[in-house]
Amino acid sequence: MNARTNRRSQEVSRWFYSQRAGDIRPETRPDGRSAVSVPVYSLPRQHSPPRGQTRAVLPPQPYPSHPPPPLRAAAAPPRGGPAPSPPKPAAPAPARGGLQAAGLGDGSEPPAPPCPAAMAAAELWRLRRPLAAAFSRAAAAGSGRPPPPPEKLTVRRQAEGVRNIILNDPRKRNALSLSMLQSLREDLLHDVKSKDLRVIIISAEGPVFCSGHDLKELSSEDDVKHHSQIFEICAEVMTLIQKLPVPVIAKVNGLATAAGCQLVASCDIAVASEKSQFATPGVNIGLFCSTPAVALGRSLPRKVALEMLFTGEPLSAQEALMHGLVSKVVPEDKLEEETMKISHKICESSKSVLALGKATFYRQMTQDLDAAYKMTTQVMVDNLTLRDGQEGIEAFIQKRKPVWSHSQDQKK
Repeated sequence: MNARTNRRSQEVSRWFYSQRAGDIRPETRPDGRSAVSVPVYSLPRQHSPPRGQTRAVLPPQPYPSHPPPPLRAAAAPPRGGPAPSPPKPAAPAPARGGLQAAGLGDGSEPPAPPCPAAMAAAELWRLRRPLAAAFSRAAAAGSGRPPPPPEKLTVRRQAEGVRNIILNDPRKRNALSLSMLQSLREDLLHDVKSKDLRVIIISAEGPVFCSGHDLKELSSEDDVKHHSQIFEICAEVMTLIQKLPVPVIAKVNGLATAAGCQLVASCDIAVASEKSQFATPGVNIGLFCSTPAVALGRSLPRKVALEMLFTGEPLSAQEALMHGLVSKVVPEDKLEEETMKISHKICESSKSVLALGKATFYRQMTQDLDAAYKMTTQVMVDNLTLRDGQEGIEAFIQKRKPVWSHSQDQKK
C-alpha cells in the first residue's frame, strides 16, 4: 500500500469507527477481500477522481460488529444533462454530520443518533476509580488477604532524633477533620518515651498549612454528639502538644486559619516563611473561633487576639512575629534549613532535662507569681538530683562535652 492509499485509509477509518456511517457502503473485490466504497465528494478534493466515480479502500481490521447503513446521497447527474437544482437552505445551527465530524464530508448529511457503545464507554470511564477500588477489595477478599488500608492523612518520618509529622491532605487544604485529628494524635504519641525521639516538627503538604476544621463535618446533617467528638479530640490534641516530653515545632509555609492557627499557637516553637498568614475568620461564617481563642489568648496580646477574632482579618508573617505568635520568619527557601538548625540544637541537650523544664514552664504559667517561684525553686533542686543534671555540671567544670543518659534516674 503506497503512502497516498495509506493516508486515505486512515481518513476513512477515523470516520468508520465513529459509527456515524451514512455515505459508505460495503463492496467485495475480485480477489474476494472485503472493502468499502467511499463517495468522491467525501474525499479530499486534491486527491479525488472524476465526479461520480468511487474508489475502494481497505479498512483496518477488525471490522465493526454491524455493517453501515446504505448510501443516501444522490448520484451525480449524467454528462450533458440538466444542472442539479440548488440545495435547500439548511436549518439554523445544524448538527455536524458523521463525515464532517471525521474531517471527510461537508456537513450536508443528517446527524447520526448517539452511539450506545460510546455512551457505555464514557460511563465506564466515569466509574473507573470506584470500579477499580471495588475490584481491589474483591480480589483481596477472594485471596484471603485484608483490603489495603486507606491513605493516611498524616505522614510520619523520623531520623537522627527528629520526627517530622506532615499534614497530608492538600486537596482539602489540610483541614482538621476527625480522621486528620485522630491520625495526628497517633503520630504524636507514637513511641514518645523513646530516647531516640528528641524533637517533633509539624509541617504540611501544599500551599495551605491548615484551614481549620472540615466544615462539612459541622453541618446539621450530623448530630450534636458527632460535633462534640470533633471539638473534644481537637482540644485533646492541642493540650497534648504541650504535655509531650519533647519540644514541638510548627514549620509553617502558607495560610493557617481557625483551628490551623490554633495548632500553630499551641506548638512550643513556630518558624514561618515570609509568605505565611494567620487568621481566625470563623466570625465571617457565623461560627466564632472560641476554641482557637484559647491558644491565641495565651500567645498574643489581648487586643491583638481580639482584633483577629472579631474581624477575621489575617496577620502577615512579620506581624505574627512582632506580636509573638511565631518565633522566626525566614525566606521560603530557608525554612527547612532554619527549622532543622533549631531541631539539631535541641538534640544536643538531655531529653530528661528538657522534659522537666517544659512541664515546669507550662505549670508555672497558670500560677500567680509567688506560687510560681515556690514551685520552680523545688524543681531546680530536683533537677540537681538527676544523673544528667550532675553530668552537665561535671562536664562544664572538667571542660569536656557532656555524655547524656536521657533518663530520669537520680545521681547516686
